[in-house]
Amino acid sequence: MGHWWFRNIVEPGKLPLLLALAAFVLTFAVTRVITRLIRAGKGPFRNVTRGGVHVHHVVPGVCLMVVGGFSAIAGGRHGIGSGVAAVLFGAGAGLVLDEFALILHFDDVYWTEEGTKSVEIVIITAALVALILGGFLPFGVNEVGPDEARDRLNVARTVGLNFLFVLIALAKGKVRMAVIGVVVPFVALVGAVRLARPDSPWARRCYRRRPRARARATVRAQRHDRRWSGLRRKAEHLIGGAPSR
Repeated sequence: MGHWWFRNIVEPGKLPLLLALAAFVLTFAVTRVITRLIRAGKGPFRNVTRGGVHVHHVVPGVCLMVVGGFSAIAGGRHGIGSGVAAVLFGAGAGLVLDEFALILHFDDVYWTEEGTKSVEIVIITAALVALILGGFLPFGVNEVGPDEARDRLNVARTVGLNFLFVLIALAKGKVRMAVIGVVVPFVALVGAVRLARPDSPWARRCYRRRPRARARATVRAQRHDRRWSGLRRKAEHLIGGAPSR
């Protein structure tokens, strides 16, 4: 375990990325717990206001990202300073993306249905960072033997092919399948071969002169949404809290 940790995390300089991911997920989780307590009127936490203005936690989040980002650029990928910078950046990103919907709509939609977009963005971001962290490409790894180099090349080819499936799934409007497919290759393959959603770039380009395919895609999308949208909303509400009525 120690040898694997050094070869794949420490030596390639991925330890700051691991610390940033841990800080990102932990900050998001703690923030959601605190905001739900504030909403319920429980505990010692209260909204922060200055001069009658509600100071959203995206503000300290941006400050942490700026400090952590510039510190990381100045300090490189090794040493205690890089680890501290990574934690600051990850915590700041967790605070900022927790209010992604507010930035997107330029309105306080935190406890509305539109606010669940923040939860989706956080999950997508964590999944993509975890993929980069868990990659086996030998960037920064020294003295790779012939067998290990061959294994890493095979993994790189597999990842490249799967990335192509992910891009096709995205073009077909299957964002969630593409994100899950980044980690689970079979899911990306399924998303790539199935019919595109009717409002996707793939459908607009490839189904323009295929009315039957467009009609089938519309029916399948409606059926899929009826079956899974309720479950997806429940999962998002469980993580981020139910919207206000």
